[in-house]
Amino acid sequence: MAALAGIGVFTAAAPASAQEIPLTGPLAGQNSVRKLRQYREGRFELALGPGFTLLDEYQRTIFVAGRLQYNLFDFLGVGVFGGFGAANLATDLTDKIDATAPRNSRTAINIPGRPGPAYADQTAKLKWMAAPQVTFSPFRGKLAVFQKLFVDTDLYVHGGVAIIGIQERADCTVCTTAASFSTKNDTRIAPTFGLGLSLYLTGFVSLNIEYRALPFKSNRGGFDSRGGGPDASFPDNKIDGEDQTFKFNQMVFVGAGFYLPTKPKISD
Repeated sequence: MAALAGIGVFTAAAPASAQEIPLTGPLAGQNSVRKLRQYREGRFELALGPGFTLLDEYQRTIFVAGRLQYNLFDFLGVGVFGGFGAANLATDLTDKIDATAPRNSRTAINIPGRPGPAYADQTAKLKWMAAPQVTFSPFRGKLAVFQKLFVDTDLYVHGGVAIIGIQERADCTVCTTAASFSTKNDTRIAPTFGLGLSLYLTGFVSLNIEYRALPFKSNRGGFDSRGGGPDASFPDNKIDGEDQTFKFNQMVFVGAGFYLPTKPKISD
């Protein structure tokens, strides 16, 4: 027993160590990756395509959008994303409110009477946006299609500040006339961020699929929903900034990207 205890103490006291194996031969001192196509570094990128808003309550917006970017390195670029709302489409909820909501003295401030403007006219609509941003591309690899076709890809994240043009119901204190359901143009400044995937079809052309978030406040339904009572959380019989509520607005952009110079750099 004493011998076993002595062996145990000797074993526990032995320090752990690892042997460093020097690399020799033709690979000694070489880069981990050679002849890498640097699709981004030192190139301008212009991406153009449609954008679609997601999870909309009252109005969907289809954007004609684009991104202009200069890539300082293969992993870092600066640029601007922007677009304008080519079409605003009423959701099924908007159509149902217009068709079935009762018109009486209790709803007169929120729903135009008959005859009068359609309910969709008072709902908030995105009209345009411009967003200076930074793009970081930490991951790249290849995407295999049926194990036959391999496409170079990279995953990127982006973040910046968006200036957004919005149309929403105008302020009013007497809000039951047809004229009180008119709209006004306004702007919002909001953070914007998201992620995207680039598929490099050639050295000059890529396909970009991008998700973007735009959190800000607006009066999306054109309702008198806040401004009175405790914590201003009840109607106050007028339309103003108190009726704006926060929403995590979202959109998807699908674009074709074009690069200058037309040929990517090749690493050593």
